[in-house]
Amino acid sequence: MTALHLATPDDLPRLEPLVAAFHAEHQLTTDQPFREAALLPLLEGSPHGAIWLIGPARSPIGYIIICFGWSVELGGMDGFVDEIYIRPGVRGRGIGTEVLSALPKTLAGSGLKALHLEVDRDDTAPQELYRRAGFAPRPRYMLMTRNFT
Repeated sequence: MTALHLATPDDLPRLEPLVAAFHAEHQLTTDQPFREAALLPLLEGSPHGAIWLIGPARSPIGYIIICFGWSVELGGMDGFVDEIYIRPGVRGRGIGTEVLSALPKTLAGSGLKALHLEVDRDDTAPQELYRRAGFAPRPRYMLMTRNFT
């Protein structure tokens, strides 16, 4: 089993470069101050989400960020995989599947009713990873977003 460590503010120096790599890989234009401002509340214990480091705490190979919400339809607290990242050199070894299978079981014990994520419609490799971990498209539903910035 791949180790998961709930991240704290002390983990920011190890986490931020991983987040920067994820953002660069997905052509997200964020800078270090922006990323740190978004990460710190979660690292400091915000009830809106949490971050787990994947692999050894001193030298993580990735991270997963879960943000929490509420769904009347689903009967309570739900979560959204905001970001999951595994270093390219260790991808394809089942780590992502392991994390996405283990973490929801742990969170369900805390009352989580469902976990959601979004994936590029044309990117089949991540879709396969998510299917192996038990995720499936919701019939009739499509994620839509309105930005306020």
